Parts: sequence; structure tokens; C-alpha cells
Amino acid sequence: MKVSDKVVQSLRMLIEQENMQVGDRLPAERKLCEQLGVSRSSLREALQQLISLGMLVSKVGAGTYLQQSPNNWSQHQIVQPLSDLIDQDPSYRFDVQEARMVLEGGTAWYAAQRATEDDIVKIRECYDRIAHFQAIGDADQAAMADAYFHLAIAEASHNLVLIQVMRGFFDLLQYNVVLGRRKVYSDTHRFDQLHDQHFQVMDAIQRKDPEAARDAVCGHIEFVIQQVRSIDEEEARRKRASRLNRI
Repeated sequence: MKVSDKVVQSLRMLIEQENMQVGDRLPAERKLCEQLGVSRSSLREALQQLISLGMLVSKVGAGTYLQQSPNNWSQHQIVQPLSDLIDQDPSYRFDVQEARMVLEGGTAWYAAQRATEDDIVKIRECYDRIAHFQAIGDADQAAMADAYFHLAIAEASHNLVLIQVMRGFFDLLQYNVVLGRRKVYSDTHRFDQLHDQHFQVMDAIQRKDPEAARDAVCGHIEFVIQQVRSIDEEEARRKRASRLNRI
């Protein structure tokens, strides 16, 4: 582990021990170095790392302030680099879809066994909102409702670890859903297929059929992967044809 990473961990423990709240100012660098037993260069590297992740904010002439609770630090350290990676190379979104298949297959399986009536109502509300926002042409809200649909299923699993992982990846999930919707949901026939797939997932959970729930959610994500790949290939063919026409 890098020295700066160890300093980040020590700084997180210090903030928790001091019960610092978002908006509180961190001690001066000299005092932090003494408290943590580290060099100023190692401290500055760790602070810069946390500032770049949005965990801390530096105000010129005023010091460094806590911007995100330490409880969120590990989530951002995982999600932000992945978001940056997808921005640089969109093909990595397929890795996200595969990861979703592994994770959400499990949450759906447990949700089918443990979902309460309140859980079912919440899942249904998310399902209905997807159709509502799609019908009025609000793509952003439809994507949000789609992401919340999958998060509601995770919460219905009543597995605290799975729920926390899904919440930690929620921003990435929402980002991935938006990318998929821009391509797949633009076609009415595809939307009908996806909406039916969402219904199959919800129905299996309501019927308390774990195998059917897992199969339905994995089938749904696999369908999205296949459709996006197909659309990408078609767009690439059109670009090649366009270049040939200009020659």
C-alpha cells in the first residue's frame, strides 16, 4: 500500500475519533503531521488525493474542510475511477453490465425470499414511474426511476452488505443506465421488451420464486448488453459507409 493511502486511512480514523462533521475545518498541516506521525509531503499527497475525489475541499487562505463523511470515502474511491474509465473508453460499460449481472442476480434471488409487502409496493412504484416518464418523454427521470427500480430490489434483499454495495455503486449504476437507455430505449419495440423484462423480475419477486427472479434479472441485463453491442456495431458500419461515400 502506498504511503499516501496509509495516511488517508489514518486521517479517516482521526476524523471519526474527533467526530468531525461535514463543513468542519481540518487542523493545520503541522498539527496533522504531529497527530498522524507523517511527513508533510506524505500528508499533502493524501490531502490532494481526497480533494480530487471531492472528500475534502481546500479554500485559499482559509484551510481544508471536510466535504464528505468518511463513510462515503471508500465508495467514491471505487466509483469515481470507474466513471473516469468509462468516460475515457465507453467499452468498459460492458464490464459494468457484467458486474451488475453477478450482483443483481443475487439481490433478486434474496429479494424473492425476503421482500415484505412494503418492499413490493416500492418496487411497483419504481416500475410505474419508468413507464410514466418514458411516456412523457423525460429520459433523465426515466433513467433515474430505472436505477431506483434496481436499487429497490437490492433493498428488498434485506442483506445489509449487498444493499450497501448497491448504494455505493448507485451513481455508477445510474450513469450506466443512462448510457444504455440512450441507445436501447430510443426504439419503442425495445422499450416494450425491456418493460416486460422489468415486470418479469417484479412478478417473480412477488411470487417468491428466487430462481425465476435471478433468471429474469440476468436475462434482462444480458439483453441490454446484446442490444447495445448490436447498436454499436450498426453505428460503426454507418460511419465506415459515410467515410467511403466521401472518398
